[in-house]
Amino acid sequence: MPHITPNLWFDGNALEAAEFYCSIFPNSKITTVTRHSIDAPMGGAQAGDVLTVSWELDGQDYTGINGGPMFQFSEAVSLLINVKDQEELDYYWDKLTADGGQESQCGWLKDKFGFNWQVCPADWEQWLNDPDPESVQRMTAAMYTMQKLDIQALKDAADGKTVAAG
Repeated sequence: MPHITPNLWFDGNALEAAEFYCSIFPNSKITTVTRHSIDAPMGGAQAGDVLTVSWELDGQDYTGINGGPMFQFSEAVSLLINVKDQEELDYYWDKLTADGGQESQCGWLKDKFGFNWQVCPADWEQWLNDPDPESVQRMTAAMYTMQKLDIQALKDAADGKTVAAG
């Protein structure tokens, strides 16, 4: 099977984004920076400006291209971070929303580059497939009141305990 690498389109800040992501995730590094060899006829890039940057986030390859302003990120594509506990959830949430990132609903956020992330407990799908439909309904209703997920509040909701809005 061929190796699949997500390729993200940036407007001149692919290297800054790669450096930002590598600073957040363990075992991460920038692997290649490719620069324009001549002035680009479209987008206004000059010879020497960054064209593409490749990086790894904990073993997963990514490439960013400085393609210009014509395409923007949307919620149609996001990356899911499966976390082990609330401390890890808080860490990624806080780092990715820093410096202009935006909180959204139900564990979704947009980082300062406009890219979308989901930060969810690793056993999230198990919770959503609980054989007790009322437990799932209570937990889902609690999730709809939250931006950043509160793992204990979601568990309490699933168990039928009172839940404070997150």
